[in-house]
Amino acid sequence: MTEQRVAGPVGLELSAAPVEPGAGPSAVDAKEFVGRSPGQLAWLRLKRDRVGMVSGAALAFFMLLAAAAPLVEKLYGKGPLERFPGLLDRNGNPLGYAGGMSLDHWLGVQPRLGRDIFIQIVYGMRTSLMVAFVAAVITILLGVLIGIVAGYLGGKVDAAITWFVDLTMAFPFYIFCFAFVPIAAAQFYGPRDQESPWFRPALLVIIFAIFNWTYTARLVRGQVLSLREREFVEAARASGAGLGHVLFRQLLPNLWAPILVVFSLNVPSLITAEAALSFLGIGILEPTPDLGRLISDSVPYVRDDPAFTLTGGITLFLLVLAFNLFGDSLRDALDPKSTR
Repeated sequence: MTEQRVAGPVGLELSAAPVEPGAGPSAVDAKEFVGRSPGQLAWLRLKRDRVGMVSGAALAFFMLLAAAAPLVEKLYGKGPLERFPGLLDRNGNPLGYAGGMSLDHWLGVQPRLGRDIFIQIVYGMRTSLMVAFVAAVITILLGVLIGIVAGYLGGKVDAAITWFVDLTMAFPFYIFCFAFVPIAAAQFYGPRDQESPWFRPALLVIIFAIFNWTYTARLVRGQVLSLREREFVEAARASGAGLGHVLFRQLLPNLWAPILVVFSLNVPSLITAEAALSFLGIGILEPTPDLGRLISDSVPYVRDDPAFTLTGGITLFLLVLAFNLFGDSLRDALDPKSTR
């Protein structure tokens, strides 16, 4: 007894019931149709990509570690602001080898301040991921809304939005931050006032949202320009569907793949930007832990304590690299013409 299998369309497999040898088509009792959705096909392609799976596992580890920072602090027994002056010499340098690494302090202690570096990195990743994810979500929402409206309406609306996008992209981001952040902080806090821990992260999210939505808007606009003349859109208009229905019920479901890819590649760029601003002294301030400021604090100790610089720098590098590799793999998996 053999089993007949008939090739069907892409992603569709036809399975026939067992047939006796020599029996004709009339002996087939039933056919079972097994279909796969575009999401299932993308997941199958992603599972076959070793780089994507490894980078995805690394991302899951980093995000779980950052989300569970209070639990890690409780199990580790040390807080991000706790100091250990007894582990420093008279010059403020850590005692022992490799920056004071030991079973009690896995990555050593911070020079001069005596803080545990491992718990600083855990909370620093939490800060970076929180700012990047919130800013990326707001950026995607703004970009999708503006891009889908510009691409569908066209005409003067599209021209005005395109002009505004070009104007926004012409602003030098870091120069604007150097000018805007101190002015914004001075509007809420005096020279001797202590800023609230949430103020700088919220301010960075607003700045990132103002500047970063343009890339998403351009991508969505280009996709909508190619979709608005398709048959399903024409049918929706002919049936009397309103503007909101066409935009968000007809066009938006066909944009989820590029939007997801843009989001996965947007987060690492925002992590890098947040770390750069903190490194330059206009981002996250003390006492909130942050990877960029941790790297900045390590610069004066590159010669005496190179491990301090390497731990923060390597953590930031691995976090951004994992996001970029996973974003590339996700893009290939969502591409129906991908050969990977």
